[in-house]
Amino acid sequence: MTFLRRGSIRLFRFAGIDLYLHWTWFLLALFAVSYREGSFASIGWNMLDYAALFTIVTMHEYGHALACRQVGGTPDQIVLWPLGGVAYVNPPQRPGATLWSIAAGPLVNVALVPVLFALYMLSRALGWASSMPELFDFVKNVNEINVALLVFNMLPIFPLDGGQILRSLLWFVAGRARSLQWAVWVGFVGAAGLILYAVFSRSVWIGLISAFILMNCWNGLRHAQVLARMAKLPRHAGYACPSCQAAPPVGRFWVCGLCHQPFDMFATQAICPNCSARYSTTRCLDCGVLRPTNDWLMEAPVLVRS
Repeated sequence: MTFLRRGSIRLFRFAGIDLYLHWTWFLLALFAVSYREGSFASIGWNMLDYAALFTIVTMHEYGHALACRQVGGTPDQIVLWPLGGVAYVNPPQRPGATLWSIAAGPLVNVALVPVLFALYMLSRALGWASSMPELFDFVKNVNEINVALLVFNMLPIFPLDGGQILRSLLWFVAGRARSLQWAVWVGFVGAAGLILYAVFSRSVWIGLISAFILMNCWNGLRHAQVLARMAKLPRHAGYACPSCQAAPPVGRFWVCGLCHQPFDMFATQAICPNCSARYSTTRCLDCGVLRPTNDWLMEAPVLVRS
């Protein structure tokens, strides 16, 4: 998803997390406002309707990011684009931490359901349908938007939130690599079903979403294969990642930033054997977190002589 970062515009920073808007969002906004031009008497209500969608998606993604920070992860930034939002988060590589980071997004929508429904019922009781029909329709639309986003996101199709929640639950019993493999195959089946629905309904939008899901499922399958191979590698004794506690694998898996030659960070005490460059930080190959190299060294047992 790096292409989203390159074409994005920074909007603001909230709670230490940057919110970006991809340039294609403006195209969708123009299309959505024009397409729904007949929904309201004034185009301003159409714009407000789309702004409500923007707000709900933003709150959803901030739910992911703040939950990731709560469990000790690193929330980087949020990017909004035509197919929704992407929260770039890196939770600790534990099933419980990952589960909470993913589930917190839909829980924001769940929390909004009674609030928006109560507002809708209040508008009906006050007779807004006849006295202020555009405001009534706006309240009704916002309520429907939130429910639709919640239902769609909870489909057990990777990489939707439902699919990632399924993967996190499977992680408890099947391990990191196998749980991702299983969730990805469920995602492939779900994407095939969405493609059939897009063909029969002639929905270009569902077709684009299906293509996005297929692309992420393929990348997820490749990542699961890498994780499976890495799990079988021998590991360095006496070292552990400060973030995920995984011992580093034995082999030339780190690449020097100066000479671009691969080497084993822990076999050479964090010194490149080709150009003698010294590294004070090391990236974990299991969780991807960059931490000080000295923090990887586990405390040696103290020998007590009698």
